This record gives sequence, C-alpha cells and structure tokens, in this order.
Amino acid sequence: MNRLKSLLLNDKFIFSIILLNTVIIFLQSFDIESPWLQIIDVICTFIFLIEMVTKHIEYGVKGYWSSGWNRLDGILVILSIPSVIALFIPTQMMDLSFLMILRLLRTFRFLRVLHFFPNFPQIIKGFKLAIKESYAILLCFLVLIVVFGLINCSLFKDVAPAYFATPLESIYSVFRICTVEGWYDIPDTIAEATSPTIGSIVRFYFCLLLIMGGIIGMSFINSVFVDAMVADNNDEVKAKLDEIEKKIDELLKEKENNDGNLHHQHQ
Repeated sequence: MNRLKSLLLNDKFIFSIILLNTVIIFLQSFDIESPWLQIIDVICTFIFLIEMVTKHIEYGVKGYWSSGWNRLDGILVILSIPSVIALFIPTQMMDLSFLMILRLLRTFRFLRVLHFFPNFPQIIKGFKLAIKESYAILLCFLVLIVVFGLINCSLFKDVAPAYFATPLESIYSVFRICTVEGWYDIPDTIAEATSPTIGSIVRFYFCLLLIMGGIIGMSFINSVFVDAMVADNNDEVKAKLDEIEKKIDELLKEKENNDGNLHHQHQ
C-alpha cells in the first residue's frame, strides 16, 4: 500500500501517464476503433482519480485544494469522469453533441503537464505582472480599435460590406489591419469600387492606420509587455547586486579596521 502511495505521489510516474493518455487521445482523434485504446484511456483516468484521492488523504481536503496546480488537476479529473461513464452507455441513448463535448474536455488533461516544466511558476508570475503593468495600454489600444471600427463602418459599409457591414465586422477588420494580416485586401477592395482619386486617398488612410496601429502601436505594446515580463528577473538581479555590494563594503571596512590595528601595533 505504501509502495502504491509513493508511486501515485511520484511526479515522474504521473508525467508518464499524462503523456500516455495524450497519445491515446491523439490516436482516438483519427476515429480509430480499438477497444484497447478505450481500455487504456479508462485506466489512465482511474489512475488520475486514485491519485487525487490519495493526495486528499495525504494532504487533506483543504491542503489539496489550496494548491493552484492541485485545483487544476482536480477539475480536469472531475471533467474526465463523464467521458468514462459515457463508454458504458449505449450511443443511441446519448446526445452526439454531448459526446463531442466530452471528447473535447478530455484533451484538457494535457494541461496537467505544464506544472512539470521548470520555472513555469516564474513564467506565470511574470505574465501576471506584465498584464498588471500593461493593461492600461491594452485598454487604450482596444478603445482606438473600437473608435476606428465605428468610423470605418460609417464610411465604408456600403462600399465594402464584406468588411464593414456591421460595427463588429468593422472592428474585426481594423484589428486585422493592426495585426498586419492581409491588410492590403481591404483598401484594394474599396479602391476598386470607387474612383481613382478616392481610391488613392483610401489607400493612404489605411496605410496611416497600419503604421499607427499595426507597426507603432503593436510594437509599443509588445515592448511594454516584454519589459514587464522580465521586470521581476531584473529585480532579482538588482537585489543580488545590492547584496554583493553590501558584502564588499563590509570586507573593505573590515580591511580598513585590520590595517588600523596593525598601524597602532607598529607604533
């Protein structure tokens, strides 16, 4: 029993089961009808379920759910249980859309592998810090996209309804331009439906929109976001340098005191 407990609490063993289960789900996505794949999938799910129960016994309910990774594991295991129950229910008695949802939920099991990666908690911490530091800029950028989306909807909804027929479609088209994804198709479509003079003005207008939103705007957002992501690492480096400088100052003072004592002894 202790051996089984230590095995279920072994991260390497659980990691191998997650990889095995991911391979099984990958093969099942090709509609390979094999009872062995279903059997292995059920066994993996039961292993995850027993692991969760074992951790509840080992750490207690409060101790288990107080960990963010354990909460993720527990939720994924609970979501996996209906897919196992569905295997024992005749297909004609179940809604096919429900079966599809169960199959999609099973793919989320692979998320459990994330907390086995080294330094992943630091990455999440840096990501949260980056969101906190740059949310104002992101919000301003979103407001600008909405404003230009509404303007373009008013100007071009009759000329290019495929892109600006509704405010939502117009906002999406502006977002496409800002991400430099096929942006030239939009002004070309409008230019072909208008006179050459208006077409030139439209192309110039969308080039400015691309430069302001797609090149300058997105680059600025990326730089702020990346700077905030590495800010935590910079703080750690700065703290270590301050600690080194403090130790050097202490050594210099100690050396000065020793030199002073030697000078007094010689006198």
